[in-house]
Amino acid sequence: MRFPFALSAKIAGHIIKHKLRKTPKFAMVLQLEPLHTCNLTCTGCGRIREYSTSLKDMVPLEKCLAAAQECDAPMVSICGGEPLIYPKIEELVAGLREQGRIIYICTNGVFMRKKMREYLAAIYDSSNPSHESYLKQLLAENLISVKEAETIRNADATAKNKVVIAPSQWMYWNVHVDGLEFTHDLIVEREGVFKECVAAIKMAKILGYQTATNTTVYKETDVQELEDMFKFLSSLNVDGHTISPGYEYDAAKKDMVKRLGKQPEDFFLTRKMTRQKFAKILDWGRLFTIFGTPVYQEFLAGKRELTCTAWAIPTYNIRGWKAPCYLMTDGHYDGYQEMLTKVKWENYGVVDGKARDPRCENCMVHCGYDPSGALGTNYQSGDNWKNFKYNFWPRPQPFPSSEELTKRAFNGASIGKGHLAEAKAAINSPRAAMNGAQSVFQRREEPHEAHFSSHCGSGDTSERDALLAKIAEARRPE
Repeated sequence: MRFPFALSAKIAGHIIKHKLRKTPKFAMVLQLEPLHTCNLTCTGCGRIREYSTSLKDMVPLEKCLAAAQECDAPMVSICGGEPLIYPKIEELVAGLREQGRIIYICTNGVFMRKKMREYLAAIYDSSNPSHESYLKQLLAENLISVKEAETIRNADATAKNKVVIAPSQWMYWNVHVDGLEFTHDLIVEREGVFKECVAAIKMAKILGYQTATNTTVYKETDVQELEDMFKFLSSLNVDGHTISPGYEYDAAKKDMVKRLGKQPEDFFLTRKMTRQKFAKILDWGRLFTIFGTPVYQEFLAGKRELTCTAWAIPTYNIRGWKAPCYLMTDGHYDGYQEMLTKVKWENYGVVDGKARDPRCENCMVHCGYDPSGALGTNYQSGDNWKNFKYNFWPRPQPFPSSEELTKRAFNGASIGKGHLAEAKAAINSPRAAMNGAQSVFQRREEPHEAHFSSHCGSGDTSERDALLAKIAEARRPE
């Protein structure tokens, strides 16, 4: 099967139950944001800017679990911000599992290996050969250090009793990957993140976790690169992929102009551009385990229209139930049913090619339209069979791993061609040295976690901006 039977059956049963009850609107996936703090400043993401005045705020664990209970979605996507920063993330995952939810932890991957080391420390038993075998394999592939292995072997009572995130058929690590190394590091605005994501995915697969990736496609995204990305991720045995067009929602547009000095129309996709970029999405769906229905894929490819069903993927965060959708904010509500009742859903979306709200004109994102394909809006004959076949037919075979494919994947910082390569060359030049740049910027290599945790949630790009300023200074004529 393309997806685990138990998960597919649970979602199908949820839909059938509400169809029989004739429930007009119901939740399919809860987008749960326990916090908006993040350790990266991704271009195109407006989350930490929209909620910039409340980045230190967090939703209490009890409220997170109550929100999941209230809307009763079979699947919960824990996002943010970076959810692995949430102090109670392990307890949240455990609580959602007790409720019987399918869980996706939407992460940038930077703290994944740390969480998996904590899992290993909690379960490690020297008398169990498989545990030592895990450590030896992880050491052989440089996914943990010798020091980290010893910490796991000698874990104290606190580490042994810690609540941890364990492998489960009901839980996925959902890792943000927006392209191959150069592109991804450029979009997340930090070199080395792609490499860390790959290491985390490899470690997760060795330990038996289910892994997925989520990708946003922008105007400059190269279609061939997307195919190479899917091939590479498939060769790592990633279990599935979400892919969605980059949409110019308000918070992201404002950040694009104010912080980066770029025009949104040069970065985000129009509806026409989306259909051009996703012209081969049905082929990708046959070759790779793409999440989402083939009906939604046809919509992305411009082969049909769908009506937005944003109410099926509600968002709950520090201010309550966010409406009307994950990307647009016209208000926050105390209750899910209150939101369903008070929001004038007929004022949003695109119907028959006409946008009901100007902000919806170019939106084709999965959080608005993917559930439409499953719920039968704009139904066409044969849709049910398409969806059934897509979910229950055999999963595509992993793409063969090769040295050439790996070389294409690591095309940035790993080979000295990252987006900061020019800046680094400038500060290492004799002229930069004379200007004192080396003494200011040169530093020794730091461990991954110490490096990535800097500027947490601040939107601080001072390192990059300072480097680029030095480039400009070095280029000035004498």
